[in-house]
Amino acid sequence: MIRVEQAGGCCTIRLCRPEKANALTGAMLRDIAHAATGAAETARVLILTGEGKVFSAGADLEEMQAGLGLSPAWEAASGAIARFPGLSIAALNGTLAGGATGVALACDLRIAVPSAQFFYPVMRLGYRPQPSDPIRLAALVGPARAKMILLAGQRIAAEEALAWGLIDRIAPPESLTDVAMSLADHALAADPGHVAALKRMSNGEPA
Repeated sequence: MIRVEQAGGCCTIRLCRPEKANALTGAMLRDIAHAATGAAETARVLILTGEGKVFSAGADLEEMQAGLGLSPAWEAASGAIARFPGLSIAALNGTLAGGATGVALACDLRIAVPSAQFFYPVMRLGYRPQPSDPIRLAALVGPARAKMILLAGQRIAAEEALAWGLIDRIAPPESLTDVAMSLADHALAADPGHVAALKRMSNGEPA
């Protein structure tokens, strides 16, 4: 239920379950991890996006009832994206909710359509977020705003998400892919080793 496209040094991972608001199953999480790991060897840019009007509603509810919330597949998927040595971009075609937040937080950049909303209802539902999600969230928006989302259960609109630093740009739906590719231009034209070195330096690591 994902589609992987490779073209000119860019790997696009697309969530393809629009009839279920791209709710993530265990199989989808494993496929995302596999695709991101494979892209590390062949691509300089990784783009994560979805079909339809919602990026992802979070976890598939039936699988959550069967224990998906405790699966290591969540951390495996976000970890594979975070380890991608090139530039990773989440092109959010709509609302980002729940556990799906982790794969977007693991990307280097996030762009979203104006109608996108962001919420992570773990307090209301009684689940805990994946271990890396609060850390990455707080690194982007600060501890207090992370608590606004996680503890106060606030739903954040795109303009506020941009002001907070949760996303980096807002783009019309018809231009979302073009904006993502424009951000990827320099990395696609560069030597892979140079891209990887600049990313490590940006992350505060030795080049």
